[in-house]
Amino acid sequence: MDISLEIVYVGFFVVLLTWVLLDIMGRRRDDSSSTRRADRGSEVFAWVTICSNALISIFYLGFGVYEYWGGGRIVSCKSIFSGMTWILATVVTLYAMNRTHSEQNRWPRVLVIWWIFDCSFYVLYACLYLITHFISIDLPHILPKANIVDFASFPLSILLCFNAFSYAAQKNNDLKQPLLEKEDEAPPENTDTYSNAGIWSKATFQWLNPLFRRGRIQKLELPHIPYVPPSERAKNASSVLDESLGKHNMKDSSLSKAIMRAIGKSLAINAVFAGVNTASSYVGPFLITNFVNYLLEKHDNSSIHHGLILAFTFFIANTLESLSQRQWYFGAQVFLALAILYRNLGAAPSAAALLSTILIMVCNTPLAKRQKRLHSKIMEEKDSRIKVTSEILKNIRVLKLHSWEPTFLKKLLQHRETERNWLKRYLYTGSAVVFLFWASPTLVSVTTFGVCIILNTPLTIGTVLSTLATFRILGEPIYNFPELISMITQTKVSIDRIQEFVKEDQMKLIPCHDSEVSNVTVVLEPGEYAWKTSEQDLKTPTITITEEIKIMKGSKVAVCGSVGSGKSSLLLSILGEIPKISGAGAKVYGTKAYVSQSAWIQTGTIRDNVLFGKEMNRGCYEEVLEICALDQDVNTWADGDLTVVGERGITLSGGEKQRVQLARAVYSDSDVYIFDDPFSAVDAHTGTHLFKKCLLQHLSMKTVIYATHQLEFLEAADLVLVIKDGEIAESGKYEDLIANPNGELVRQMSAHKKSFDQVNTCQQDNRRPHQVNLVKVSEEKEAINNGKLSEKNHEEEAETGRVKWRVYSTFVTSAYRGALVPVILVCQVLFQGLQMGSNYWMAWGTEKEDRVSKERLMWVFALLSAGSSIFILGRAVFLATIALQTAQRLFLGMITSVFRAPISFFDSTPSSRILSRCSTDQSTVDTDIPYRLAGLVFALIQLISIIILMSQVAWQVFILCLGVLALSMWYQAYYITTARELARMVGIRKAPILHHFSESIAGAGTVRCFNQEDRFMKKTRDLVDDYSRIVFHNYATMEWLSVRTNFLFNLVYFILLIILVSLPRSAIDPSLAGLAATYGLNLNVLQAWVIWNTCNVENKMISVERILQFTKIPIEAPLVIEDSRPVPEWPMAGKIEIENLRVQYNPALPTVLKGITCTFPGGKKIGIVGRTGSGKSTLIQALFRIVEPSGGQILIDGVDISKIGLQDLRSRLSIIPQDPTLFQGTMRTNLDPLQQHSDQELWEVLNQCRLAEIVRQDQRLLDTPVAEDGENWSVGQRQLVCLARVLLKKRKILVLDEATASIDTATDILIQQTIRKETSGCTVITVAHRIPTVIENDLVLVLDEGRVSEYGSPARLLEDSSSAFSKLVAEFLRRSSMSKGQ
Repeated sequence: MDISLEIVYVGFFVVLLTWVLLDIMGRRRDDSSSTRRADRGSEVFAWVTICSNALISIFYLGFGVYEYWGGGRIVSCKSIFSGMTWILATVVTLYAMNRTHSEQNRWPRVLVIWWIFDCSFYVLYACLYLITHFISIDLPHILPKANIVDFASFPLSILLCFNAFSYAAQKNNDLKQPLLEKEDEAPPENTDTYSNAGIWSKATFQWLNPLFRRGRIQKLELPHIPYVPPSERAKNASSVLDESLGKHNMKDSSLSKAIMRAIGKSLAINAVFAGVNTASSYVGPFLITNFVNYLLEKHDNSSIHHGLILAFTFFIANTLESLSQRQWYFGAQVFLALAILYRNLGAAPSAAALLSTILIMVCNTPLAKRQKRLHSKIMEEKDSRIKVTSEILKNIRVLKLHSWEPTFLKKLLQHRETERNWLKRYLYTGSAVVFLFWASPTLVSVTTFGVCIILNTPLTIGTVLSTLATFRILGEPIYNFPELISMITQTKVSIDRIQEFVKEDQMKLIPCHDSEVSNVTVVLEPGEYAWKTSEQDLKTPTITITEEIKIMKGSKVAVCGSVGSGKSSLLLSILGEIPKISGAGAKVYGTKAYVSQSAWIQTGTIRDNVLFGKEMNRGCYEEVLEICALDQDVNTWADGDLTVVGERGITLSGGEKQRVQLARAVYSDSDVYIFDDPFSAVDAHTGTHLFKKCLLQHLSMKTVIYATHQLEFLEAADLVLVIKDGEIAESGKYEDLIANPNGELVRQMSAHKKSFDQVNTCQQDNRRPHQVNLVKVSEEKEAINNGKLSEKNHEEEAETGRVKWRVYSTFVTSAYRGALVPVILVCQVLFQGLQMGSNYWMAWGTEKEDRVSKERLMWVFALLSAGSSIFILGRAVFLATIALQTAQRLFLGMITSVFRAPISFFDSTPSSRILSRCSTDQSTVDTDIPYRLAGLVFALIQLISIIILMSQVAWQVFILCLGVLALSMWYQAYYITTARELARMVGIRKAPILHHFSESIAGAGTVRCFNQEDRFMKKTRDLVDDYSRIVFHNYATMEWLSVRTNFLFNLVYFILLIILVSLPRSAIDPSLAGLAATYGLNLNVLQAWVIWNTCNVENKMISVERILQFTKIPIEAPLVIEDSRPVPEWPMAGKIEIENLRVQYNPALPTVLKGITCTFPGGKKIGIVGRTGSGKSTLIQALFRIVEPSGGQILIDGVDISKIGLQDLRSRLSIIPQDPTLFQGTMRTNLDPLQQHSDQELWEVLNQCRLAEIVRQDQRLLDTPVAEDGENWSVGQRQLVCLARVLLKKRKILVLDEATASIDTATDILIQQTIRKETSGCTVITVAHRIPTVIENDLVLVLDEGRVSEYGSPARLLEDSSSAFSKLVAEFLRRSSMSKGQ
């Protein structure tokens, strides 16, 4: 009867297991689901049921342990089988509870039948016990006999039956629920499915099934991905960390301790799983001796009960290990390994194993330290490379204009070569670490078995196989210990670096005060401000305010001064952006708005930039666009104000960027406006329009503080502040200051009057009798036609479907055309064969005593082990060689293609996309993908070897493995469609975080001034959450697959053991069977490794796919065309002939230049004027072939520039672009990036540009540091450096594109004199908004809407007072006439 009961228990176990698998598969196919949860009473019943099942399981397991240790190490089959079935019943109950909460309120019938069956037998047990003990009747032997567990479980079993029927009765309540409830309570697409999942759903990752269903039928996008749990979102995580830091003084508290306090609960839960995993992983090695001994000792008629018990134990342990995988305890692993060794071999061999392990760790530790040091070097050099790359991408337009791409590419490749040298050392050191990892079990086993032979310790096949299994598991902590130490060290370094920012003093912003005196809006208290308080070596002037200045409500305050005097710094000190050294600081009453000198434009639409977080008021919005002269621009753009501007507003002209900034400030309707020279980037017409309509009329009741170089705008100010050398030299009304002949303002005005007189004289000499309608001119709007913005920028495009085999083949054959790949595969096959051979040799040699001598046993084992280790070393070295070569070839292909891309590519591609490929994707290729791909192949070879080995023992396993592999492949195919898109989104969603963060840092002053910190922080958190939800579900999907495939292979191993137990002794080879059982212990881990690497390889190969995308971008014309190279002296005359030139930025966009025909004579000075958007910059770009013409041609000294190489063209021309660009380095490297000139020549151009005295103030002279983007120099000083850079080249053709826009009038006059002197005989093309800058040119070209409006000498054009040029001059004179009159 006991045997029959055991069969029934096994039957119920199989039925319950089958039901779970079928239900899981059925639920995945079923797309319909609802989320109505059971009522509170039903939940109570459910939890009582779960607890009852769990208690009965514990009773049986505890009784089995008691039988084992107290009854001669024999456990009854009834205890084992009933215990296993009750454990599975508990699991099914948990699963069913989760299912009932989401679908229907009843337990599975198979579970109810089990409860009723078991309860019936408990009743039978009780009756039989009463009959035998109180009536004294001897019953037949076949009837079951009760034990103490049966009686203890009886009341719980009755409770189970009661709860089952009561809970099932709740299903009738479904009819009472409203039919619409399911629709009302259906979760949205992006709900947090993880938090709503039950215990069983979380354990088996069933909560991901809806995502897999969606991914199966359509391409996943961000809205389809559920949110991460609330506890893991950026807002909650940051608040928890802030709270943890807040409990202690932030400056004294350790960030690492704060993090530990914040995640302590999660760590504790992880520790529990780690303990379960560690204990489960050693059950196999612990019991393998018992199993092998059982196979050796059993006879054909012996019972299989003991073997079945061992098989069940192996299965449960492997399942627990699978569910808790990727957690481990280093100390516990070593301790358990030593305990098993001591049990098998005794004290001395165990001590030898421990010493060998310690020796390997000692050998590994310096390698790990070296790896850590090399990794730090790699990261440092990578940071340098990325910094250089970022600077190059930011200034790529300037590099192409000067034809400096080859030089800067060489500089970048030097950084990469240094990084590659460190990477080479790192990878080859890693090869040594890998060799130690794979060789460590061999070394430890040779040492341990050698000690056993010396001490004559008996070796049996069971102890040998158990020891070998233990050594293989012990290899993991040996390998991971140095990595653990290294990881802890690196984490500490990272945390310490972050803590520096956490401890950093927060900027004390100027608060918005409530004015006690209603007519005062700004108070400047006496004090000092400096950019850097610890080391005064930067060139930004210190601002000193010596006396209190009160600015009244509605006042207009003008700030003027020469280049570098401190105008911008004064404005920033009012905003609180400059650290205060002493004094009370500035007080601002009311809200503020700020327009910076260097325009800060966000990536996004024009509308978003203007609204800047405020609600849309259509009437006010339209008025602001008109006031800021943006209305006509918006009308010409295809998408209107929804046109997307590029990164840093790169697709806008300088004037357009300033007007967008101005519109943002005006729309904010603030109390105080601070403008930093916003009129310098626009022409005279537009400047007058903005000053009159915006500043004087619309903001008439507002307080406006504006810095300007246009001294004609000073008279309208209520207060003028004259800055000199970082101090307010003069302050007062314009009339009072101009009346002081010795004042600083008069000195500056003298230069302004000189330029005015120069223009006025020229006009009067050529004026016709009739007058110009100046009022009409001032009201005239710009004609803007810029086709660059008509095309919207789109989100980054990603490939779809599987990663193409072409990507894999390109990657594999990049290094030496794939020649080393077969060599590596042969090394792995030989390693696997020799390792399995050495283990079989030990098992075979110890199966029977005296089969081989102990000395021969050890020598052969040592030789086979040494051979396997040699092949592992060869495999590791060859793999490192391939990894290095492949990474370098991919990097060179990508970066070369990017450098050769046209400007249109950079206009439409945010630099963050390029940088993410150069950093994250390249790092993945450098150190990750080769090893993941190789690891996958190696694991497959190992897996196939084990399957072949198991099939040799039991051929049935081969058929079973084929079925399991087919099912695993189906699971993986089902998985990969979703996982692939998630992996692609990981790369795409990371770039916006970096882009938004860097963009926010660049505009931090503007963001703080507009009180938009919370909005920007919220967007940052949202972007982080978007990234987190992708990463979270990406890793979770891997676990979903691993759990299922692990269970399948655990089942294969379990069936193998059942077959081995069931086969007669004569049908099996104990040595081979024991070896198969030993290797099978790692089957689930190995299979999980295969699955994990398979998933990771395709996910990581997306990095290769993304890099290869950038090797196929369109490129510019060749740098050099050997058959069409101009003579070295070209151009000699500098004559430029433009014939019917037509330009459009895209075939689908309007034509920007519409048939321009004109000739610039050699050696002449040509001024190009026209309103913003008239095509001035486009003409210059066509001259440099930044944009290729769609029709017509440009000839320079008779040479068609479209027929020669770009380097030959651009290197023979010089240009100062509109935005002054400096590179991080020194003054020397900025003046002469190609290092072609002497120091004497450098000093000459510095003197010519009035920079020599400023540079000499630093004792480092030409090695004076220049910060990133030249931030430690004023905008005007940067323009002077760019001018000096061009004068140094001494080219025959020089282009000045708004070269002196940010320079005061006095300096501008001196610079124009220098240019005329130094470029005599050169063709100089000047694009300028300042009339005095172009009035003395030989010729003036007036452009209007992409056509030549007028072309001739200034004198001839001024003869016609109705000409466009005359109107521009008249506008300048009108603006300046009042200043002249003073």
